[in-house]
Amino acid sequence: MANEYPQVMVIGGSDSDGSAGIEADLHSFFMRGVYGTVVLTAAVAGNSYGIHDSVTMPLPFISTEFKVLADDLHVRAAKTGMLADADLINTVADNWEKYDFGQLVLDPVIVTKHGNLLLEADAFETLKSRLIPLADVMTPNFYEAEHLVGRKLTSKAEIEQAAHELQAMGAKNVLLKGERVGGDQTTVDDFVLLEDGKSFWLPAEFFDTDRRNGTGDTVSAVIAAELAKGTDVESAIRIARAFVTNAIGHEIAVGHKFGPINHWANDPAF
Repeated sequence: MANEYPQVMVIGGSDSDGSAGIEADLHSFFMRGVYGTVVLTAAVAGNSYGIHDSVTMPLPFISTEFKVLADDLHVRAAKTGMLADADLINTVADNWEKYDFGQLVLDPVIVTKHGNLLLEADAFETLKSRLIPLADVMTPNFYEAEHLVGRKLTSKAEIEQAAHELQAMGAKNVLLKGERVGGDQTTVDDFVLLEDGKSFWLPAEFFDTDRRNGTGDTVSAVIAAELAKGTDVESAIRIARAFVTNAIGHEIAVGHKFGPINHWANDPAF
């Protein structure tokens, strides 16, 4: 009786200004009607201007977080956020294989939306070997997909081929998020490849705004929330894409520079 309510988990870091990381994930969980739990891996001191300091949690503490949640709660799906190094990735993979937390949504935080690398080479290889094969859904951005397949993607055919290569690495389902270049761009075209072989393009309106912090976190969090409720993968992806597009399209004035998306925009009362 105590564990009938849909419960989800985020495995990731805290962002002090609330725009990204586990804060964006918890906003998303709340808006999708699931109960969010946390395995905290790191914390950053950041605001809309940037990240100013960070700290990683001790690995034994992270393992204890997994254990105590497994001992008491019934987590039905989880998602990853930024995982700082190879040791941390191995710790997460070891614990994921040890316990049953349902389906895993892997947000492979490797490269920023501006193309800047976030992982060292050893951590990147560990993510490929340990976490991608565990992923029920993988949600790389355009630059992460390029980095994972080791080449530039310059056409829709190349993007589709990259998704198949990511699936061959072990991810059951792939949401490859489209490139955001600005200028006269009117849509962002994501590509979806499902476990059963079905594939399709998923276009969404492009908004030229600097209030997009937490976009990737939110996409993966909403997918995880929907999976925890029993939604099928395709529907979960479509719901997540619509949720994020709406959140970006209704700006809120928080911070002076790079602000958060607006999760409240998906509340009928907003």
